[in-house]
Amino acid sequence: MSEQEKTEIIETQDGSHTLLSHQFGVSYHSKYGAVQESNHVFVNAGLRARMLLDNQPLRVLEYGFGTGLNALLTYQIAEEKKRAIYYEGLEAYPVSEAFIKQLNYPQQVGVPDEAFFKLHEVSWNEPHQISPYFSFQKAHAFFQDKNYEANFDVIYFDAFAPSAQGELWEQPLLEKAYLALRSKGHFVTYCAKGAVKRTLKSLGFKLEALPGPPGKREMTRCIKP
Repeated sequence: MSEQEKTEIIETQDGSHTLLSHQFGVSYHSKYGAVQESNHVFVNAGLRARMLLDNQPLRVLEYGFGTGLNALLTYQIAEEKKRAIYYEGLEAYPVSEAFIKQLNYPQQVGVPDEAFFKLHEVSWNEPHQISPYFSFQKAHAFFQDKNYEANFDVIYFDAFAPSAQGELWEQPLLEKAYLALRSKGHFVTYCAKGAVKRTLKSLGFKLEALPGPPGKREMTRCIKP
């Protein structure tokens, strides 16, 4: 099956695009609004909430770089707030340039096309200074193969849903995420499945059930003590 057959672009209800993966049977973002969901779950509940605690440079780790939407929104915040942010995104199945060029995120969020494209054009597995406030690295790797010390302040856990890739929501990988966070670190995800929350709690996280974005009753935020 070719990539064109595995994936297609669809428009979500807020007008922003997402990708539908036929390989995994899920979309990359909520059909109710891709930008809306990313802002609600990752930027507001994760990044902005953690920014309120101090004025230090922040380090963000994303499980599921995907289309680069979360990275783009984080870049936008770094520029607006003039706050230094290091961002690392993990991705096992990179999206092709042909799809990236068609996504309407720059127009939807109000940033230059070049800023979005640069996130995808820079080389993998190397750090890049995208702007004075935003440094960036994308790792082409399976999540399970990466181990981090407690060096991150925010984790965006944006893996495909448990129904599609259940192994990514089990204890071994979630423990890696826990160990990657510093004290007071924020772990955020759209998933509010009971089994996932119980696993997160067993690792030592303090759980918070927050209202979800449109189309979801809840989302999950965890704080590392």
